[in-house]
Amino acid sequence: MPETMDKIQHILEWLKERHVPPVTILVVPGKDWSDNQLSLLKQFSEEGHTLAAHGWHHHTLPKKILHRIHSLIISKDVAEHLDLNQQDILQLINKSCQWFIQKQLPAPSLYVPPAWALGTINKKTLTKTSVKQIEVTRGVIHLSSNPKPKLQTLPLTGYEADSPFRVHFLSKWNQYQQYQAQKKSLPLRISIHPYDLDLPIAEQLAHQLKSVETFLNYNDLP
Repeated sequence: MPETMDKIQHILEWLKERHVPPVTILVVPGKDWSDNQLSLLKQFSEEGHTLAAHGWHHHTLPKKILHRIHSLIISKDVAEHLDLNQQDILQLINKSCQWFIQKQLPAPSLYVPPAWALGTINKKTLTKTSVKQIEVTRGVIHLSSNPKPKLQTLPLTGYEADSPFRVHFLSKWNQYQQYQAQKKSLPLRISIHPYDLDLPIAEQLAHQLKSVETFLNYNDLP
């Protein structure tokens, strides 16, 4: 997001120092992007980083009871898909992806809903999106290489430990997710949010990155 671009640049430098190759950067289109910030996104792409679409506003006010529970435990106020019906979800995804073309940025092949919460949308409607992959909490949904959308289940780590509960939960969660990746010989998705390097389990992030033998892009997934 425009307000986190300084943090993103710092993370990219931090990753480069650790010999991590170009990564996937999630972009929230509905924010107030300046020309300079758009130029910086273009520069990231030219350096080899992949730009992915990530919702529209990255903000919502939960109304439904299940959304409120999800917000309280997991997503706070960012899971905008959970307020929408499937046609609205489809429109949001396509609008988010179209923004890149309008701004003369590479069209994204990956869409990641905020908080990985896709909401209620059936497989037939998903095929009407303009992307090849959608990432959710459980894994990656492949849309282009299959007659029907297919979920590839993959472990996922996260380091946004901004409360004592999240510190305890995420540190244990990340250990388990890495164990599952090693046990089942699966790629481990390592997700980094803008403020993670300033939060209590940043050392775990560094340790888990260091343990990686081979880095993959999303389009490398079978």
